[in-house]
Amino acid sequence: MPAPRQALCTALAALALAWALGGCASSVSTSSFKGEQHGVAQAVADLQSDVTAGDEEKICKDDLAAPLVAKLNRVQETGNGRTVSRAVSGRCRKVVKDQLTEIDSTDMKVESVALAAGAAPRSATARVRSVYEGKRRFKTLSLVKEGGRWKIAGLG
Repeated sequence: MPAPRQALCTALAALALAWALGGCASSVSTSSFKGEQHGVAQAVADLQSDVTAGDEEKICKDDLAAPLVAKLNRVQETGNGRTVSRAVSGRCRKVVKDQLTEIDSTDMKVESVALAAGAAPRSATARVRSVYEGKRRFKTLSLVKEGGRWKIAGLG
């Protein structure tokens, strides 16, 4: 499996198991969270909204953290016994678009948000409950704060 696909499996594809990212998904409620925790929950809600709209450009630009986008923009090529990794502009959008067609419609809820210690936290986790193939699932999403916004960094 190429590196961008592996990154996708640990990020967007795995998120499909954790979220209602399909067209019939209900929206994520953020009203029970306050302050920075609300911002974290809102980042998850924004991602769900953008996935529901099928807007891969917004997902890559606004919802996913820069290191994750950089991973999704890389391809590995093997030739002459060597493996070379190179950046491909816009690859994140293509990878996300390809995955959007495979996401089931489920329901999701942000159960809890934990902020990293400190007066101005730069990382957080969100515990998310979803229903996937008729079964409840729980996943923990990692988020980071970039440019004043919380963004999805991956699972765990």
